[in-house]
Amino acid sequence: QVQLVESGGGSVQAGGSLRLSCAASGVTHSRYCMGWFRQAPGKEREGVARIVRDGATTYADSVKGRFTISKDNAKNTLYLQMNSLKPEDTAMYYCAANLDCFSRWSNYRYWEYWGQGTQVTVSS
Repeated sequence: QVQLVESGGGSVQAGGSLRLSCAASGVTHSRYCMGWFRQAPGKEREGVARIVRDGATTYADSVKGRFTISKDNAKNTLYLQMNSLKPEDTAMYYCAANLDCFSRWSNYRYWEYWGQGTQVTVSS
């Protein structure tokens, strides 16, 4: 049974930093594609960052240079380091996993497993 549990969300001022974590069970990071998504009220869930089996990463344009996705295969934990946060980064952040890696990674419909989400709020 796959279980993804996010943590690390909170409230920060613009320019601040947060580090999200996603602890996985039933999922071996070395075999799965892992990603972070976010969803703001009234908006569709969007891809933030993805990391594939060999560790290569891909980012949404809106977070390039500010966010870093990484994973610790030994701990089966996924991370998202978020720096220089902006009010528009405010959203519920979700961890996702899928056995297949694909080019259209930012479309949430292609991902099979999801965590329950952790809220990030950035004030100006």
